[in-house]
Amino acid sequence: MNRSTSYVHDYLQNFRLPSQDGQTTLTAAKETQCDLLHIQDVECCRYIGEFWTARQRQASKLQEISYRACFKPQLPRFFITLLTEPDDVIYDPFAGRGTTPLEAALLGRLVISNDINPLSRILTEARLSPPAYEDIRARLYAIPDLNSVSCEMDLSMFYHPDTLRTLCSLRAYILEREEKEKCDMTDRWIRMVATNRLSGHSPGFFSVYTLPPNQAVSPERQITINQDRSQTPPYRDVREIILKKTRSLLQGISEKQKENLAKVAPSSLFLIKDARDTPEILDNTVSLTVTSPPFLDIVQYAADNWLRCWFNGLDAELIGKKISTTRKLTDWEGIMQDVFRELFRITRPGGYVAFEVGEVRNGSVRLDEHVIPLGISAGFSCTAVIINQQDFTKTANIWGVNNMSTGTNTNRIVLFYKEKSG
Repeated sequence: MNRSTSYVHDYLQNFRLPSQDGQTTLTAAKETQCDLLHIQDVECCRYIGEFWTARQRQASKLQEISYRACFKPQLPRFFITLLTEPDDVIYDPFAGRGTTPLEAALLGRLVISNDINPLSRILTEARLSPPAYEDIRARLYAIPDLNSVSCEMDLSMFYHPDTLRTLCSLRAYILEREEKEKCDMTDRWIRMVATNRLSGHSPGFFSVYTLPPNQAVSPERQITINQDRSQTPPYRDVREIILKKTRSLLQGISEKQKENLAKVAPSSLFLIKDARDTPEILDNTVSLTVTSPPFLDIVQYAADNWLRCWFNGLDAELIGKKISTTRKLTDWEGIMQDVFRELFRITRPGGYVAFEVGEVRNGSVRLDEHVIPLGISAGFSCTAVIINQQDFTKTANIWGVNNMSTGTNTNRIVLFYKEKSG
């Protein structure tokens, strides 16, 4: 397979969305814009166009797990199909909900997933080994509701008492199975789906109406929401909600994708590490990294995930202290410099790193221009900056974010290459 930088430049310069991966769009794609970006003493090609879009193809239902600041599955798919072939190793050092690892596995690539937040593994690992629906249903209804189970905190502002009893019983069962090292993939699947259904703004979640499911408000804030909306938590059937979401996630998985998942899952590596220090990954073994790092202090990951941490027996404050949410750009650059050095060590000669960043602080900071010197200093060459043109999203409009200029969904990707020796 030709993965040379010259091939990549030709591909990007002549790219038309309908030609990629046999997909089509409703209208003809605009021509790709090309120019040169000058950063310090480096000259880098920049390509602006429609390389992927929500209209391009419907992503696998398995990807439909909510998480703050995550990119669309079409982004890693674009680079995986362009730059790798089956059995190549794909890595994401900031895996989040697991978009890159899952997309890689669906495409038959080997997977290494890392995130310092243990929720990432909980949300990712189970989807690489989906159990049979009948097994999930049988397991759910074999777990009894226990009046004796303690919730440990007041969550009455979120849940009906009967809903909370079921939820706490399920939590106690999973944590006990984990402590005894008896968790199987059916347990992990139930845990993953339940974690994703804890709170939201529709009857498809366990909670009363609250903010969208990718963030959890504080109990005090939820009390205010309940008062403003004159609402009390209604009863939700926890088991049936889990089963409904399970049916949705398992819908439409092709036989080829099932084969790929079954092949890849047993050898997949899931790390809960600082991305700057991953000795478990061997030198020169990763063909492609596709990732999106924490962007300064834009997203408060621990605050958004406190309820998910509670359900999974995790310390949200401790996790929050480990996650890099620096306010100063120089501090962020220092952390990312060490990340790039580690990425250079593990990337095989001829391999790539697709590093997705955004324009932050109302467009005053373009992180791609700060990332390029970091990658070069670590030993990579900068192949290109790729800017994907895309429409607004509902979430972006809610937060007053323009995807084309100021949001974390801008999809500005710096593509680095590790030169082959000789």
